[in-house]
Amino acid sequence: MDTTVFVGVIGAGSCSEDIYSLARELGFQIGKKSWALVCGGLGGVMEGAARGCREAGGLTVGLLPGLDRESANPYISVSLPTGLGDGRNLLVVRCADVLISIAGSYGTLSEIALALKGGKTVIGLKTWEAIPGVQYAENCDEAIEMVERQLLGA
Repeated sequence: MDTTVFVGVIGAGSCSEDIYSLARELGFQIGKKSWALVCGGLGGVMEGAARGCREAGGLTVGLLPGLDRESANPYISVSLPTGLGDGRNLLVVRCADVLISIAGSYGTLSEIALALKGGKTVIGLKTWEAIPGVQYAENCDEAIEMVERQLLGA
């Protein structure tokens, strides 16, 4: 039985350098834990998180909106073209054991909603505020601790 933990990182497809660095730091910590990172596979937060995870030796999975495997950012280990456009957001949510949201716009908001509706834990880090059911973290360390608590069932 596969016991790999899949952490979904959802967020802005284009972002500031500060948000990119935050996503990269988060991805690095995910990789250090030997968790797999699943995301939408494109730029911005997705690229930053995937980059950090790969730098830590971790596995990254990108569920792409289109049919071109080559559209994935260069830090994706496994690129899966879905051809579903924004519909791939549901796949990202379903593949993840827990999700961390960084920044983002309406696509991210849709992923948050789908995750909460499906009973998944969503941790917010500089993202949409005051959404009932989202657990908010102040920094990457706190977000990782929250994931660990969720995985341990605490």
